[in-house]
Amino acid sequence: MPQLDTSTWFTTIVSMILTLFIIFQLKISKHHFPMSPELKPLSTSKTNIPWEEKWTKIYLPLLLPLQ
Repeated sequence: MPQLDTSTWFTTIVSMILTLFIIFQLKISKHHFPMSPELKPLSTSKTNIPWEEKWTKIYLPLLLPLQ
């Protein structure tokens, strides 16, 4: 039974890694990244939410007086 010839494995693996590296570099170079990212000013507007101003009966249902 013939033995498995492994003499070309190193060349195959190295060429595969090199090819993958080149492909990834080309894919990454296609992206356009912003040169200087800046923070946008956020305008925080306070909305009037009813439950912030007063308590409602749902907060303490067990302490309500019996009717």
